[in-house]
Amino acid sequence: MRPLVIILPLLLLASCATPPSKINNICAVFDQRDGFLNNWYRSSLKAERKYGVPRHVLLATIRMESGFDGKARPPRKKTFFGLLPGKHISTAYGYSQALDGTWERYRMATGNWGARRSNFDDAIDFVGWHHKLSHDVNGIALDDTYNLYLNYYLGHAGYRQGRHNNDSSLRNYALKAEKMAGDYQRQMAACGR
Repeated sequence: MRPLVIILPLLLLASCATPPSKINNICAVFDQRDGFLNNWYRSSLKAERKYGVPRHVLLATIRMESGFDGKARPPRKKTFFGLLPGKHISTAYGYSQALDGTWERYRMATGNWGARRSNFDDAIDFVGWHHKLSHDVNGIALDDTYNLYLNYYLGHAGYRQGRHNNDSSLRNYALKAEKMAGDYQRQMAACGR
């Protein structure tokens, strides 16, 4: 009995440590993360109800930002003749790829002081909060994945300044986010989620 008490929590932790496979199928993602302690379906539903942002938009944002990897980081700069890795190119981290300053602003605004970017429940709540802020600040519809993603990537001021207008690769990435959200919406309808 005692080995089971030790092994069971380790197995639960190990199942959360790796990103889910089949990340282009949200039903498969939910099936892989549908445990007692770690239920992504419930977390996404809670964020949708709290902020009014559809789940498929929230989930597509996380998919595009981190590929559902809670330990995701941007690449590192190269140092010492390009051989040794240096600092990361930004402070983005976790499922949401939120920057340090934006994450602190979220924690302050919501009072969620214990929130961690590597926790899916916290990360999807952050994405909902940010998208709702994009709606309040820049008038973006809560189901407009394309413009919500541009706000998310550029920040609210960067979006207002039109920084995306001369960046075709960023606009293409926002189109991919929009397509992913549409795919997720159809998949959730098909699997009853």
